[in-house]
Amino acid sequence: MAGRVQPRQLAFALPHAESFTRDDFLEGPANAAGLALVERWPDWPNRVMLLIGPEGSGKSHLAAIWAEQSGARSTSAHVLTPAEVPVALATGALVIEDLKSKDIDERALFHLLNLAREDGAFVLMTARSAPTEVELRDLRSRLRAIPTVQLLPPDDHLFRALVVKFCADRQLAVDEAVVSYLASRIERSYAAARRAVELLDSEALRLGRPVTRALAAELFRGND
Repeated sequence: MAGRVQPRQLAFALPHAESFTRDDFLEGPANAAGLALVERWPDWPNRVMLLIGPEGSGKSHLAAIWAEQSGARSTSAHVLTPAEVPVALATGALVIEDLKSKDIDERALFHLLNLAREDGAFVLMTARSAPTEVELRDLRSRLRAIPTVQLLPPDDHLFRALVVKFCADRQLAVDEAVVSYLASRIERSYAAARRAVELLDSEALRLGRPVTRALAAELFRGND
């Protein structure tokens, strides 16, 4: 009789809740300037500010903290249209997420910045980098004049804390051995930490194993 083939366990990508409260924000030198900006509102150097930083660096988290305390509405830069500008600024405060030169309606953004100045509204924009490829000359000039606050890559302490937080978000119990192994094997960036924890989670589920240093070594040995 032929040997029975064991069925392969499937790993399902289930949504994982991530908290964007002030208490859940991980502080460090890399994001100190961004946190200071949010916490000193409304005492800003300008009513319109730009927060830039690498993928996963906490821009959305900081924007959510500010929106909570300011009553700001939130929108994505690529969906903003001229007709929606007055409604977007209705509360006197607005978050514009993920500002990219190629994705924006330049006339809508220029209209918004003008109306915000007329109404004295506060606007916090987030982007991975300052937009430079802007065709509308007046908008390009306006964007260059907006004060920018930058989030930096994580230091070792913040990087380790991020790994622990991402694991906690997925209800994964990890010990210091796992955290130390990842910290010494993967790129020290916010995005890399998130991807590593996602891979550990999915493989642990697929294999029916706990998240241990041994599992991490199997998955990331090639990074030595």
